Amino acid sequence: MNQDEIKRLLGAAAADYIDPWLQVDAYIGVGTGSTANHFIDALASVRHRFAGAVASSIASADRLRSHGITVVELNDVSYLTVYVDGADEICPEFSMIKGGGAALTREKIVASAADQFVCIADSSKWVEQLGAFPLPIEVIPMARSLVARQLVGLGGTPVLRENIKTDNGNEILDVHDLNITDPAQLEAQINQIAGVVTNGLFAKRPADVLLMDVDGVVGTQRRPVKT
Repeated sequence: MNQDEIKRLLGAAAADYIDPWLQVDAYIGVGTGSTANHFIDALASVRHRFAGAVASSIASADRLRSHGITVVELNDVSYLTVYVDGADEICPEFSMIKGGGAALTREKIVASAADQFVCIADSSKWVEQLGAFPLPIEVIPMARSLVARQLVGLGGTPVLRENIKTDNGNEILDVHDLNITDPAQLEAQINQIAGVVTNGLFAKRPADVLLMDVDGVVGTQRRPVKT
């Protein structure tokens, strides 16, 4: 199977997985990116079984509407039954790096509002330690250089993502060379830098469930319980 076929398989598997939670008054959160797009496509056939969706980007909202799925603002719902999204990297503790599609801030907001976070990812995204994928950081444009200097102080090599503005009108720094041994601690530390909107570490709110393909078969794992 090629990558697009695997992503289509994962999108369909995610739609099947959340099926027991679909109710006429339920709202679901939807992520951004190529794998999330296949999940949106799979939702089209069951759009009558839930009330609507909150999208993490303008692109996802447009795709949902194209399938006749009602899109609502997060401010208009009290909670989300489930949030489904992909990852750029995911480790055994189900912490992730996200933001390759520049939607990290809205993704983090929508994920935080959901009862369950279901991550859908192909097996190439599985890593023992996060950090091979550059960490995206959304920054206020006027603070870009200030933030970059502090990231260098943390051992990173920040690179401005050219010709990209987020849906919030901000810029993205992709940070290479970080040694991410404690994702939650680093997530909090970077978020304290003035000018940072948020960063692409999802450790404070990791995934609850991972749907991942192995040789064309989608397996389901739940986040391990710390002892």
